Amino acid sequence: MSEAPKHGVQRLHSFKDVAQAVLHNIRHESQSEAHRLFREQPGHQDLTSKQPAKHIVPGIEQPGSVGVVYVTERAAANGFKAGAKDWANFGQGAPETTDLEGGCPRPTVLDLSAFGDDIHEYGPTTGITELRQKVADYYNHTFRQNKPKKIEAANIAIVPGGRAGLARIMSVLGPVLLGYSHLDYAAYEPLLGMSQVQGVPMQLEESKRFKVTAADLEAEVKARGLTTLLLSNPRNPTGQIIEGQELKDVVDMSSRLDVTTIMDEFYSHYLLEGELGRSVSAMEYIDDIEESNVVLVDGLTKNARLPGWRVCWVSGPRDLISAIGAVGSYLDGGASHPMQVFALPMLDLDRIAQDRLALQKHFRMKRDHVLKRLAKMGLPVNVPPVATFYIWLDLKPLPPPLNSGLVFAEELLKEKAIVTPGIFFDINPGHRRNIVDSPCESYIRISFGPKLEELDRGLDAFERVLAKAAKGDTSLGTNYARADPSTKHQVTPQAHG
Repeated sequence: MSEAPKHGVQRLHSFKDVAQAVLHNIRHESQSEAHRLFREQPGHQDLTSKQPAKHIVPGIEQPGSVGVVYVTERAAANGFKAGAKDWANFGQGAPETTDLEGGCPRPTVLDLSAFGDDIHEYGPTTGITELRQKVADYYNHTFRQNKPKKIEAANIAIVPGGRAGLARIMSVLGPVLLGYSHLDYAAYEPLLGMSQVQGVPMQLEESKRFKVTAADLEAEVKARGLTTLLLSNPRNPTGQIIEGQELKDVVDMSSRLDVTTIMDEFYSHYLLEGELGRSVSAMEYIDDIEESNVVLVDGLTKNARLPGWRVCWVSGPRDLISAIGAVGSYLDGGASHPMQVFALPMLDLDRIAQDRLALQKHFRMKRDHVLKRLAKMGLPVNVPPVATFYIWLDLKPLPPPLNSGLVFAEELLKEKAIVTPGIFFDINPGHRRNIVDSPCESYIRISFGPKLEELDRGLDAFERVLAKAAKGDTSLGTNYARADPSTKHQVTPQAHG
């Protein structure tokens, strides 16, 4: 572990230093090499441009890349290859997938012999009944023991990943006004363009700890005529959460105002404060799911730490499940039949409880470790995460140009570390804003999903970048590697989070 700067980033004292800082202070994206690289990426252009980028195949429009794909491609330009042991990947939105102390052993054998030849057939687009019932049992046991009306298999659709579930939901929405937070999961941006919805952004503020209340949502619904809301809870990338009475108020508001509320609960086990072993879900406050406007998305990807399995689910009224089952027949064809069978024991209630407890102990330790090291570097986190495995770090205290998330990310790539610039969580489908003016531009998202030794390797890279700034290194903000066009398409980024 390298030695941290004694006083964080040293202040700039001399006239020469101040002049250099002014030269490096970015007022428009065109002044910054890192920002120009971002705009050069297909699909990242201002969509109001008079010269939109053309695709080599007529009629095809590049959708643009979400943050993890972008930073993986940028890392590849700097020599990164999948599985590289000398790199640290804070950008990937995935947890470590090996055994955890106190948790259940990871499954290693897939035996399909008991299921006969039918296991090789297509599965239902809403999933096999046995797995749907397992999910229903989980909700009833964990959140609904005192509720007279229980969740049934018919209220669950198994989908091949969380984004597939969200895509199915978006595809059955009519021409509605959908409210979303401008600061949220990066994949929401392309999803907003998949259907007839008109997205309406809602602002989140650091002064309010990036939290939204039922009262805030109600005000937005009434003022803007919203009929649908899209929320992640716990929230990616800020690591904040709505729970208890606040969450109940959101569920009640959804019913009272007749607003469909889509809640992405993918990090529902990653609770970093309070009693160990607990979980969170709006399902706890839904009295009758057949009369509810709340739609939930969750799965094994994050909570069971099985991102490669692509086994997730949507829960809601039967009418909704029927609709997303229908669109699943042509959108994605359904989750893998063998993987659904493999997933059955992963939803045994005792296993879930044991793994959730082990997960929370382990990830609380990693969060505290990373926060402590960042603080020693002079990078305190203004709003520490209370859920998820992400840290939303504001770089404003750093001297220019390191106070830009895009620049800081590029400098870390020189040191073999990957983070996701905050701009990717500014849900801005038109890409019209001067990037420098984005409220997310000075942030980066740090994932503490990887193993502890990889986290320390990446934090050492942070220290080296800060040491360069303390020494007045004039190369900061310049001389970034560019991908070789002939090899760029050989890069295969993992599914993002």
